[in-house]
Amino acid sequence: MIFQKKLVLLSALLLSYFLSAQDTNIDVKYKRSSLHTLMISDPEQEYIDTIQKIFINAPLIDKFNNHIVSTRLVNKTDSTFVYVTPIAKEADKPKKKSLLSKLKIKSDEKTDEQAHKHLAILNYLNSHAIAKQMIAKWFNRDKDGHFNMDLIAERGFYNASDLDVKIANNSERGSALLADAGEALIKNTFVIVNDFKYTNKEEVATKAKGILSSISNTASLLGKDKLANTSALTSEGVGVAGKGYIIKTKAHLYKLVWTDEVAAIFYNDFWSDINTPDPEKVKAFDDTNIFKLEYIGTETSWADIQSTSFSKKNNAELISVATIRAIDNVIAKLQREFEVFRTKTPLISGDPITAKIGLKENLEKGDKYEVLEQVLNNEGVIEYKRLGIIKVDKDLIWDNRYNANEENPSDIEYTTFSGPKNKFYAGMLIRQIN
Repeated sequence: MIFQKKLVLLSALLLSYFLSAQDTNIDVKYKRSSLHTLMISDPEQEYIDTIQKIFINAPLIDKFNNHIVSTRLVNKTDSTFVYVTPIAKEADKPKKKSLLSKLKIKSDEKTDEQAHKHLAILNYLNSHAIAKQMIAKWFNRDKDGHFNMDLIAERGFYNASDLDVKIANNSERGSALLADAGEALIKNTFVIVNDFKYTNKEEVATKAKGILSSISNTASLLGKDKLANTSALTSEGVGVAGKGYIIKTKAHLYKLVWTDEVAAIFYNDFWSDINTPDPEKVKAFDDTNIFKLEYIGTETSWADIQSTSFSKKNNAELISVATIRAIDNVIAKLQREFEVFRTKTPLISGDPITAKIGLKENLEKGDKYEVLEQVLNNEGVIEYKRLGIIKVDKDLIWDNRYNANEENPSDIEYTTFSGPKNKFYAGMLIRQIN
């Protein structure tokens, strides 16, 4: 029976793959993690209107389901964007003020500041009921407070009738599908809050250029022509290199909390649909605060956008490229660091072994990926079976970073991996393991 189900799934997938064997943009159905992104909005930041517009309109990485809810900007001046530092006990205060103790105090203060930032963000997210909004989106809550399973069925590739809550809870297959929806979909719902810091390279370079000009003038007066010419040329170089932006992004990652206990409360106490409306349960959902987000971790990334003297890009365009690259970079770093946040990618061919990921995902020579096959179990739920391990080929990494074709034209349209021959085929999924 298991073999027959596996064969049916395999046949359907192979038909889809072979029909598009010559197309590197093959359409493979698999469950994705879902993502909502926000940014901290600082009214005093330069170009804040441009930055916010770029962030809000930037496309979400296609390896995630778009789970954007209403709030996109975390106002830095919001009263809930705060974390009160606990008052230190007398016994905990440092007794000595030696150099070592002073260094430790500064280190502790820096650590506390970082911790307070992500806790302040978490307080903001929970105070604005972001987790509850995300649950409401998962279950397509309408203006009357009624839920349905349409989005769950669409993203999980389930039969909608199998997910009828009233029926599913009374059947083994239905219960298994509801549990899988929780494990594979709802539990893999994330929030990223970006904290951008923008530095205008030209402003920094202008200061350096002024210093070099002074050296050049002084050297000329002293008859040091060689030093004067070198300083002048260096100053000109700084002027060119100084056009553009450096963007630092600190991204804080959070995960929706969806446990068996939370799921039971949701289905038993809050579920109301168009066929069985229940005003009391609608109100209960409106009033509840049980839905929460948990902090996973933080990563920092930089994007350095160079504008040469021949560039025709204006400031808004430079900021746009830098912002999108910074977002892509930091998401890739979060995935590398936190296994729970790693996504799957389909192979587009098995010989050679190729996939549509590259420098945007921070691929490096020797990175290892497991190759997964989708298999149906007895309850009709898809499971993943590891078939092998492949490695990134150092010479054939695709540069898929934003605007890469303009800056670094290349004929490479995918990344090639080394691995066993004649074992993998298009449509199998890969996931990073190191």
